[in-house]
Amino acid sequence: MPSVDDLADQIVEVLNFFGLGAVMCMGVIAGAYILTLFAMKYRQRVLGLILISPLCRAPSWTEWLLNKVMSNLLYFYGMCGVVKELLLKRYFSKEVRGNVQVPESDIVQACRRLLDERQSINIWQFLEAMNGRPDLSEGLRKLHCRSLIFVGENSPFHSEALHMTSKLDRRYSALVEVQACGSMVTEEQPHAMLIPIEYFLTGYGLYRATLSVSPRSPLSPSCISPELLSPESMGLKLKPIKTRISLEV
Repeated sequence: MPSVDDLADQIVEVLNFFGLGAVMCMGVIAGAYILTLFAMKYRQRVLGLILISPLCRAPSWTEWLLNKVMSNLLYFYGMCGVVKELLLKRYFSKEVRGNVQVPESDIVQACRRLLDERQSINIWQFLEAMNGRPDLSEGLRKLHCRSLIFVGENSPFHSEALHMTSKLDRRYSALVEVQACGSMVTEEQPHAMLIPIEYFLTGYGLYRATLSVSPRSPLSPSCISPELLSPESMGLKLKPIKTRISLEV
């Protein structure tokens, strides 16, 4: 049975296989936890972190019990309907999951098909590994790579993202909260990520933006552009985006 440390160490094997040095990492929920652990263990291999609805603490009793229920169902019945519904509730908001009156969205239907294609034993092992994960909170202050965190306000891991942000060094981290969105901001409202990532990458010289960005901050203090707070000006139909950033430069 792999542990979360084993999963983090596997990333190094992948990077070495492809001859990659330091990389930019993006992960969602449990994947964000693994990449954070990887960044803490192998600091020289990580340029920055883009984390979506990340975990950083040990599982609560509620999460632990729910993971155990899913693990048992996967072990005995495979990827059954109950497991898929429980996972979809973690991933997406009610709006896209649909109800009696409103059909579920295309992205939820696509996710159902992808879950059917996964091997149940692999998902079972991954859940077991995440159920035994340690708390990373104490080590986050020493994580000095730039970190950009996105979280949907309807995500069941919203409080986790807020907690993680409070533990990170505010000079190197920023939080973007997306309203009317679940955990999978990358799927539900990907356009909400565009401008924050644009400014984030500018700090690495990877993107040429119109405003200057402090080299010490993941986002410029003046980066809250009109497009971010009023996405209609970009031709997008998004709910308002709440953004939290450090004012230190």
